[in-house]
Amino acid sequence: MAHTHQQKPKLIARLRRIRGQVEAVERALEEDRGCGEVLMLVASLRGAVQGLSAELLEEHIRHHVVNPETEPDPGRARAAAELIEVVRTYLK
Repeated sequence: MAHTHQQKPKLIARLRRIRGQVEAVERALEEDRGCGEVLMLVASLRGAVQGLSAELLEEHIRHHVVNPETEPDPGRARAAAELIEVVRTYLK
């Protein structure tokens, strides 16, 4: 994903936060914390990973399929924008 080089610091920062969340789940399990607390940590982790996935998919669509902001064909631009929105909604 060569096009991600511009977003690299932002993506690395997200991954580091995700790593921290994984470590928090591990600590919670090691400390025998309650199921509810562990499940909440896992839910947060899942949301973070899905957010990262959505961002990467959106960039892929914009750089390798159709960028709705620069596409001259209004139908294709609209379809690409709709696809990006579906990805965002699906991975929320």
